[in-house]
Amino acid sequence: MELKIRKNGDVYIIDVNGEMDLYNSYKLKELVMKMLEKSVKFFVINLEQVDYIDSSGIGALIYICSTVKKMNLKLTIASVHGSVKKVIELTKLTGYFPMANSVEEALLMVKD
Repeated sequence: MELKIRKNGDVYIIDVNGEMDLYNSYKLKELVMKMLEKSVKFFVINLEQVDYIDSSGIGALIYICSTVKKMNLKLTIASVHGSVKKVIELTKLTGYFPMANSVEEALLMVKD
């Protein structure tokens, strides 16, 4: 899994590329925690290039989402598709994660 950060105004977009699994999902968690320490307030996690997620990946997203919510900050998960979308639907987390169809849509949601 590869993580890239880009910025759009004061929104940080984390592009995730590869599989989110037991072996690497902690990297995303660590990255977001470091960003929270630096007072980042708006996040978009772009899953467009993620074709596989396991329970550890879901766990990392839940942890990130709950931490961001507790701090009254904004997070949107963008471009969920294929088997990753199926896993999120099967675990009944579609209502828990703020999700957008694209990064552009996520940028609008995170600013509301």
